[in-house]
Amino acid sequence: MRLLFLGDIVGRPGRLAVQDQLPGLRERWKLDCVVINGENSAGGFGITEAICDELLAAGADVVTLGNHSWDQREALVFIERQPALIRPANYPAGTPGRGAAVIEARNGARVLVVNVMGRLFMDALDDPFGAVERELNACPLGEVADAVIVDVHAEATSEKQAMGYFLDGRASLVVGTHTHVPTSDTRILPGGTAYQSDAGMCGDYDSILGMHREEPVRRFLQKTPGARLEPASGTGTLSGVAVDIDDATGLAKAVWAIRVGPNLSESLPTGWERA
Repeated sequence: MRLLFLGDIVGRPGRLAVQDQLPGLRERWKLDCVVINGENSAGGFGITEAICDELLAAGADVVTLGNHSWDQREALVFIERQPALIRPANYPAGTPGRGAAVIEARNGARVLVVNVMGRLFMDALDDPFGAVERELNACPLGEVADAVIVDVHAEATSEKQAMGYFLDGRASLVVGTHTHVPTSDTRILPGGTAYQSDAGMCGDYDSILGMHREEPVRRFLQKTPGARLEPASGTGTLSGVAVDIDDATGLAKAVWAIRVGPNLSESLPTGWERA
């Protein structure tokens, strides 16, 4: 099974990059499953129902969220009727939506996607390790699920790495989101789980984390209130992780960092079909 995970979409450049490139990549790389983090897709803050529908129409099977899940208040409502949109599973009981989804991939496999949010240097939610343990106990790899993908939306690389080893051998892919900068530790852990500390973002990299540079620089220099942060407006780059998953075990056979677009060095899956 071939999986593509794309990191945080930041504003219009990220959305356009996905809409322009993902349909072709699905066919060219014969992707069975695509997961995208969409928590910054609406002007850099949250997600709307219209944008969620656009991402699904472009080829996403599941859209994950994070600490900006509710920046667009409509998400509190439409998430209840959109099973392909999931928020962190460790939000308190009673929070709208769900923290996991099981979808049927194009090859007929059952794929469990789990979204959790870290606690170090972020809002203190419930224990992400306990939350993901509950989801995997309900749908274990090799018994109910043919593949398991876990999006760890967290600030600290240590917390993401700890989650990777905690789930090693029980998930197909554990990948970090949130920092918008792709890390270079793409690898398969000893138990067979593909891992990368952060997938990076889908957005304009001629920016500061996807935002126009001027206001973030001014804030660092002056430490005073100022203009609202706005997404940069240049051409977006796709960043993420591609995984070749063993159909027999649900574990990773190969993993690659993905970067397609300007400002970053290109990285593509070796051996997969290209145009």
